[in-house]
Amino acid sequence: MIHYRLAGPALALLIAISAPAALAQTEGTHADTVVATVNGEAITLGHMIVLRSRLPADYANAPAEVLFDGILEQLIQQQALASQAGDMSRTSELVMENERRALMANEALLTAGKDAVTEEMIQDLYNDTIANAAPVPEFNASHILVETEEEAQAIVATLEGGADFAETARAKSTGPSGPNGGNLGWFGLGAMVPEFEVAVTELEDGAISGPVKTQFGWHVLKRNDSRDQPKPGLEEVRGSLTNDLRGLAIEAAVEAAVEAAEIIRTDKTTLDPAALGDTTLLE
Repeated sequence: MIHYRLAGPALALLIAISAPAALAQTEGTHADTVVATVNGEAITLGHMIVLRSRLPADYANAPAEVLFDGILEQLIQQQALASQAGDMSRTSELVMENERRALMANEALLTAGKDAVTEEMIQDLYNDTIANAAPVPEFNASHILVETEEEAQAIVATLEGGADFAETARAKSTGPSGPNGGNLGWFGLGAMVPEFEVAVTELEDGAISGPVKTQFGWHVLKRNDSRDQPKPGLEEVRGSLTNDLRGLAIEAAVEAAVEAAEIIRTDKTTLDPAALGDTTLLE
């Protein structure tokens, strides 16, 4: 069973799809191929294709043979009802104007995004933002978390006396990494709270810090290792770079269109913002 909702808010049609329809593959089939007429109005293959493309995923993934009869019947029922509807309501007219405006704007943005991305631009953006960018460091560190500065100072003294950091973390740390010897693994800048990050970046590899206070308590840190984050290859980030370029092109297209348009705005002081919710104005 496939449910389709028509324009009216309370009207829904229930279409039962029985045996799969046999779809003939014929040369010359195109979007304007007429599949039915209702009161002289043509329903085309293009209408069916567009409706199918907007189905929910549960239905859109069904075999075409199963969908064909249901989609055609839906369009036939809609057109039969539309023929009896008479004049379109003011609300429906405004909805159609908004929909047309949105569709035309989307066409313009799709064109702007498509035409703006070239292989050279992708390569240049990759070089600027990744290949030639300054190396980004990341660190491997461990910590021991306790409640007071005095406890942290006592732990520092114990470590300076030769105690093993991991064993001390297992015995003393109240943080979730304690059972793992306090090891936090690899992390980049911005992953830790500021006080913790500053302390880690100021240490040398293998060095242990004095007590460091954060919102979680008092820490004793050990910077185990450091390295530059590996840079991804072009193909790994091609999709995101393409999206970034398209986004920039779309933003520029919007700004250019608005700048080129003749826009006259009504003085807002002459309008009551509450009118936005007054649907009786549409009657």
